[in-house]
Amino acid sequence: MPNQDICSYLKEPRLVARKFLARPQHEGVGAVVRRSIGRFELKNFDPFLVLDEFSVTAPAGFPDHPHRGFETVTYMLQGAITHEDFEGRKGTIEAGDLQWMTAGRGIVHSEMPAAQGTQKGLQLWINLSSKHKMIEPRYQEMLSKDIAETMKDGIKVRVIAGEALGIKSPIYTRTPTMYLDFSLKPGAHLQQPIPKSWNAFVYILEGEGVFGNQKSQPVTSHHILLLGSGDGLEAWNKSSKVLRFILVGGEPLGEPVVQFGPFVMNTQEEIDQTIDDYENYTNGFEKARHWRSESALSLDY
Repeated sequence: MPNQDICSYLKEPRLVARKFLARPQHEGVGAVVRRSIGRFELKNFDPFLVLDEFSVTAPAGFPDHPHRGFETVTYMLQGAITHEDFEGRKGTIEAGDLQWMTAGRGIVHSEMPAAQGTQKGLQLWINLSSKHKMIEPRYQEMLSKDIAETMKDGIKVRVIAGEALGIKSPIYTRTPTMYLDFSLKPGAHLQQPIPKSWNAFVYILEGEGVFGNQKSQPVTSHHILLLGSGDGLEAWNKSSKVLRFILVGGEPLGEPVVQFGPFVMNTQEEIDQTIDDYENYTNGFEKARHWRSESALSLDY
């Protein structure tokens, strides 16, 4: 009888507190996103600000735009995206690759399709505490082949951040975060610990699964499940197809959130200052004055 050794592993499995279907909407220039966090019913889920499942086909994309005060985590599912920023960094994020970008005091960048067909991925925005909002920008990037991965009892996990099934990610999370990509074969049963004080959610990528309570109704792809209190997640795949979902958790910051588009600070005064900094190319945005991405320049011709 598989998994009997872990049946009492969790003392207080988290139940599903809220559930939303992320419906397609337009974002950027011609891109389509399914936004589950950062929508009118769920403005944020401390420390998370936005979760988008995006789909983009050239010439659509996310042309030159700024960020300040948080981190963006881009995890590609299909195709590839070219990333450029005003520091002169340029690279391609391909299927299975990860880019963990700490915008800090300011980044201006673009994210555009790098291949034919449709590019698909996830982008998560993680808030930074007030003491970290104005730090220098930094990147942590991992190729798909370098992401920690293991399989046990019909469960495959890719550890983007945090720890699962005995393996750890080397990604440093300034706001303590776990980000796990699970695939469960039919019949598989997962028990994954989550720190009790953290907020956590599930986003289903494919298939259908039962979460929190074995008797609850199965939930299908493109749904986000906000988990209640407890010490971990319990999930079952009772279907005949593979279930794939991400489990994301983070330590709440408990600070005021004032957001103006791509700027997230603690007060309206800080937002006003950020807009002033961006418009006047100061205090972290100096290099934006003379920079345009290669993709933007190519559209001029």
